[in-house]
Amino acid sequence: MIQTDLIIIGAGPVGLFTVFEAGLLKLRCHLIDILPQPGGQLNEIYPKKPIYDIPGLPSILAKDLTTNLLEQIQPFDPGFSLGERAETLEKTDEGEWQITTNEGTVVRGKVVVLAAGLGSFEPRKPPIPGLPRFEGKGVDYFVKDPEKYRDKDILIAGGGDSALDWTLDLVDIARSVTLVHRRTEFRGAPDSIEKMLKLAEAGRVNLRRNAQVTDVLGDDDGLKQVIISSEEFGEFGQDIDYFIPLFGLTPKLGPIENWGLETTKEGIRVSLPYYETNVPGIFAVGDSNTYEGKLKLILCGFHEATLMVQRAFQYIHPDKKLSFKYTTVMGEQGLLQKAQSL
Repeated sequence: MIQTDLIIIGAGPVGLFTVFEAGLLKLRCHLIDILPQPGGQLNEIYPKKPIYDIPGLPSILAKDLTTNLLEQIQPFDPGFSLGERAETLEKTDEGEWQITTNEGTVVRGKVVVLAAGLGSFEPRKPPIPGLPRFEGKGVDYFVKDPEKYRDKDILIAGGGDSALDWTLDLVDIARSVTLVHRRTEFRGAPDSIEKMLKLAEAGRVNLRRNAQVTDVLGDDDGLKQVIISSEEFGEFGQDIDYFIPLFGLTPKLGPIENWGLETTKEGIRVSLPYYETNVPGIFAVGDSNTYEGKLKLILCGFHEATLMVQRAFQYIHPDKKLSFKYTTVMGEQGLLQKAQSL
């Protein structure tokens, strides 16, 4: 059995930063994540995608942000149970929370922090005949390594931010990029739409609006061609190396749905200012939660984690008065002393 102060479900960026904020208050943390490595969606879905809204960092690759967060929390020596899913939750006779994973790992702590987004994510797959046959053999739902597409002919389908962003990022890598969208208007950021349209006007992106992929063709070696149905050109075939349908992700909370938490389709409902759920001692931060004014940004998740640990401290040390100090006052030596005292 593993004993800790905070049990954190999810080792994504918000879960990792929670360790840092908790460590400043001399609180120990253990993280549980179904993925085999820390980083959450950053590492699993878009490790080489630039992130632009982290203060002080004009741009940073998703995988590098994970690396930096792991370095930041290293002095506090958190525990990890990776490749394991939190299955059951119960309250012990001593008033602690006990979580058992699908691998039988038992973790006890006085506070549970849900930082797992909306759970595990599955790609929304278009209803195209034969599509599963080519999954991993020309059909990709995530872009993990852009170099995979160097000098290849690729077709991206979708009209949201992911489709636009990867079109912009891969146009200088792939031999050709075709973007297919079933509507006229796009749902992404205005700046991304403008950049994509300029590339289309310059002939660097083959843009097909009011069109969709209706079939995929190939052989045992993999995908060879897609069939496109277009209002403008009718039905025609296009030879490609890779088809990347980006229609979003479907979240699944899994066993957490049975933990008695108040949930909506947007996430786990929490109260302000400490992001506590309807169950005392269980908190939800980052994409896991929902409240009035919620923005699903990593930046906002960091803020939520910072405030949340202030309330968590009261559960863990009800007889102690919290003394908060600025990290700039503590300095590096002060942070190390905090970590060593855990």
